[in-house]
Amino acid sequence: MPVLLKTFGWSFAVTVIGLALAGVLWGWKGLAIVGILSILEISLSFDNAVINAGILRKMNAFWQKIFLTVGILIAVFGMRLVFPVVIVAITAKLGPIEAVNLAINDKDKYEHLVTGAHPAIAAFGGMFLLMIFLDFIFEERDIRWLGWLEKPLSKLGKLDTFSVVIALAVLLITATTFATDVAHGGGDKSATVLLSGVAGLMTYLIVNGVSGFFEDKLEEDDDDDEGADGEDGVDEKKPAESAQLNGGAARGSSGATVVGLAGKAAFFMFLYLEVIDASFSFDGVIGAFAITNDIFEMALGLGIGAMYIRSLTVYLVRQGTLDDYVYLEHGAHYAIGALAGILLVTIKYEINEVITGVVGVALIGASYWSSVIRNRREAQGGGAGSEEKTEVTSGV
Repeated sequence: MPVLLKTFGWSFAVTVIGLALAGVLWGWKGLAIVGILSILEISLSFDNAVINAGILRKMNAFWQKIFLTVGILIAVFGMRLVFPVVIVAITAKLGPIEAVNLAINDKDKYEHLVTGAHPAIAAFGGMFLLMIFLDFIFEERDIRWLGWLEKPLSKLGKLDTFSVVIALAVLLITATTFATDVAHGGGDKSATVLLSGVAGLMTYLIVNGVSGFFEDKLEEDDDDDEGADGEDGVDEKKPAESAQLNGGAARGSSGATVVGLAGKAAFFMFLYLEVIDASFSFDGVIGAFAITNDIFEMALGLGIGAMYIRSLTVYLVRQGTLDDYVYLEHGAHYAIGALAGILLVTIKYEINEVITGVVGVALIGASYWSSVIRNRREAQGGGAGSEEKTEVTSGV
């Protein structure tokens, strides 16, 4: 219980304050709307928390705190309040003040403009999320969830830039089918979808590439330092001492200490996390208009939900959940792939947000149950002896 309160304490406090504020400003109706939006955001973004946890556990304690402080401000105020207004300003060619005035005083027109920008938003976010999914399933890994699928795909992934080729092919198909007569805004949006999709792809390649570069460089520097210590005859540091000297460390399932990323590597990893969060929030922001077109109700409700996703991310890291339930990351990435596909389809067809949430929760639930089965088999088989067998056969 203390762990839950420590991790989710701020989320509980923000919920109480947010709901009370909604009740005072908009009455019972506003209170209900904010509550529904909070639940919507949590259900749509549960897979986001799992993905974030997988990345956050690589970072040191300082950058984890940055993610929880600066990151939550960007998530709540940036993506849930400022982003829709910026979209309106760009698409309608309005000044910032005019866009804000429109959002407050002409809510119907504001909603129309935001939904009209949906093809561009969906193409950008869809391609970014699709690249995350493709790079995951094409990567060779020791632990596989759906071995019958992931094993052959990992062999294809040995071809350089194969994921980029697949993503571009998907974008081309989307632009020549779904974007020719869109549901939001009307007309042919092929050029818009192509440009936005390429922008999403480029954003992924740049942010992920730069963060990966600095992460590799940091690991090389650590290896060089260890080598130098060995040559000089200096005793190797104990794991606990090493963790303290490196500003905090994550401990893997094997018990080995993994130094948290710091400096430039952590900074670009932080940017990567924020872009991921932005991509996940697109469908939530658009879907919120089915419940309200009041920008402040929307920001408050989605903001409360975003707080819980942040707290859940920290909880997963602190409890080592991803080490204990090894298929959770697989399920979350499959949910990302499903979300990417749904976003691209919604360029032309409307899909209820409940379907999106159910698909994500179902995939993560299935991966969790597969992890439980794997753990039971390992416990019965003595652990290491059954490792290879359970890696491939305990999929759903």
